[in-house]
Amino acid sequence: MKVNGGGSAGPVGSTSGRPKTGGSGFSVSSSEEASAGAPAARVAGASGVSSVDALLALQEYPTSLEKRRRAVRRATKLLDHLDEVKIAILDSVPTDGALERLSQAVREARIGTDDEKLDGVLNEIETRAAVELAKREVAARAN
Repeated sequence: MKVNGGGSAGPVGSTSGRPKTGGSGFSVSSSEEASAGAPAARVAGASGVSSVDALLALQEYPTSLEKRRRAVRRATKLLDHLDEVKIAILDSVPTDGALERLSQAVREARIGTDDEKLDGVLNEIETRAAVELAKREVAARAN
């Protein structure tokens, strides 16, 4: 028997009402028996689709490695914004835009966290950015 890969399954049951003759010894004696097997074939096809759905759902579920990669990307983005603020302060350049970008990055990073310690650090960063923005606003009003 030749096996072809990647093809779809053919019809289940006999297409004609007469029994098949062949060397295998298996035959369907009437069309009633063939049609009785059809619902079982439909159920088997449906379970195949649910298996594919389950595989697709598993592929969408992030692995621990993917979670770690996302966390590293978020942390790198936050550190880049912190460096931008630090350099702007050292250069005595107005940092309003940098502080606002940092606050936005902190808000975005907070969405995916489940860690209380990390949330605490993010709260401290956001509070410090808000304080710096408030200090700049007060200084601008004084001038």
